Amino acid sequence: MIFGLQTSDFYHKFKSTLDTLADALDAKRFTPGRQRSMFDALRSALVPATCYLIPFTFLLLFYFYPLLSIFKLSFAPDGWLDLTALRKLAATPYLAKTLWFTTWQATLSTLLTLAAAWPAAYIFARYHFPGKSLLQALTTIPFVLPTIVVANAFTALLGPRGALNQWLMTLFQVDTPPLQLQHTIWIILLAHIFYNYTIVLRLVGGFWANLDPKLGEAGKMLGASSWHAFWQITFPLLAPAIGAAALLVFIFCFTSFGVILILGGPRFATLEVEIYQQAVYLFNLPVAAILSLIQIVFIFALMTTFTRLQAHASRPLDLQSRKSIQHAPENWREQLLVWGNVGVMVMLLGTPLIVLALRSLTITGQPSLVAYQALVANTPQNRDLFFVPPSEAITNSLTFAGGTVILAVLLGLMVTVALGRGKVKRGSNLDAIFMLPLATSAVTLGFGYIITMNQPPLNLRTSPLLIVIAHTLVALPFVARSLLPALRSIQPTLREAAATLGASPIQTWREIDLPIASRALLVGAVFAFTISMGEFGATVFIARPDTPTMPTAIFRFFSQPGLLNYGQALAMSTLLMLVCVIGFVAIERFRTGNGEF
Repeated sequence: MIFGLQTSDFYHKFKSTLDTLADALDAKRFTPGRQRSMFDALRSALVPATCYLIPFTFLLLFYFYPLLSIFKLSFAPDGWLDLTALRKLAATPYLAKTLWFTTWQATLSTLLTLAAAWPAAYIFARYHFPGKSLLQALTTIPFVLPTIVVANAFTALLGPRGALNQWLMTLFQVDTPPLQLQHTIWIILLAHIFYNYTIVLRLVGGFWANLDPKLGEAGKMLGASSWHAFWQITFPLLAPAIGAAALLVFIFCFTSFGVILILGGPRFATLEVEIYQQAVYLFNLPVAAILSLIQIVFIFALMTTFTRLQAHASRPLDLQSRKSIQHAPENWREQLLVWGNVGVMVMLLGTPLIVLALRSLTITGQPSLVAYQALVANTPQNRDLFFVPPSEAITNSLTFAGGTVILAVLLGLMVTVALGRGKVKRGSNLDAIFMLPLATSAVTLGFGYIITMNQPPLNLRTSPLLIVIAHTLVALPFVARSLLPALRSIQPTLREAAATLGASPIQTWREIDLPIASRALLVGAVFAFTISMGEFGATVFIARPDTPTMPTAIFRFFSQPGLLNYGQALAMSTLLMLVCVIGFVAIERFRTGNGEF
């Protein structure tokens, strides 16, 4: 047991390696052929164990070690266990109230997201229409944008002085805003749908797109109605993908931070927001650590369920080519279904971002590029705020994103090689472990880095490499989730045929697995790049003032008074959206098969 996690998989891997070594050493004759055979056996045994060991060591050093240091500082500051803070917290209704709000808002957000995205998942699975790839790429942009950008986009659209209220006030000739959504649960729910819409669209729609529609048609031929054929045949096949999408949406809503903090105001607080407030404003590390521990345990259980559902959804099936399944809408009903859903998607997902971009061009009341020109100007005000020109934040983000791609792809390959061929039950626990960084408070990790990364050999607190490491922790699950379906959907007969022809496991992986998964690997690389470009939560705590990234620069601009600062924040947000658009257009170009994202 390591940090409360089962290690039987690692034990079995290394025991198998030792057995292979013993067999080799017991050999009495070492002919050249015998030596080559022994070397191949050793290499085949060591590679899987290494693929487990290296990523897990990375998590031990840069995830579990900082968290355990926080817990030690909080619960055992003098070297012995002190649960005073836990007893005080348990004795008040505060914890139950926070946990209850966190749970029910995540549940409601999940149900609304499933209802909103279900029609779009169907039309993307069964129809092709002009602009489909571009539209699918655009739907993913909200998911990787910094929360501060999205929150301000919703404020620009739905706030008291937002574009919609301004239009309604002019239309009805009233002096007060008709829509009072600021700091209400409704704007939180809308923002959560906005964020997580693409998860349902990609997980459910992506899997649905490869299901053979002839299965449902066969049911109709046997006398079943369309409704019964769907519920008896299609829905059971979709159930693992639907369950995985619902769990993932719930997890992201359960750990919601920026949306609640900025749009919810002082009335609402999730566990994540309370961790931030207790750690930053009150510097109450014991309470922050307790809340973090509760969140991690809860999310780990959900992650385990998610990875098992997703493993079931990505088992080898008789999947069909999307080109043979999808068709253009043929009559007015199908036209209405397709284009009506496209209109809803554009309105829901595109309007806040369009308003944000338009405001960056009209900050002075008329169209101009003054906000963009100010980004590259080395003014005294910008030097005081950043120590460097704001334009350097773009260079920093690109540099960190490049390093994140290299590290996340290498680790992601190792994770998927180790898990891709394993049994579902055996591999899902480890799969959930590698998903844990997505569910952990960035505030807690930031404090953990400050405490632990200041002594050799991990003296990285002032190093830009720490930003790359933090971004890799966030990007690694997405790289693994992009690669695992491709590897798990490979028919076992291909590997068996290669083994019959004398190929070693390494040769089989190089000649069969890697070519099939190459496009999924490119998708994972683009995911890592765009996620690094938009990562905010961890970066804001560990980035130095002279090495800002685009999200931290946006945060600093928004936190300063003045119309020009506000305009520069909108301009940099627009540039970040443009980078995300280019990245996800590339993902759609590379994508094949039923990826998870």
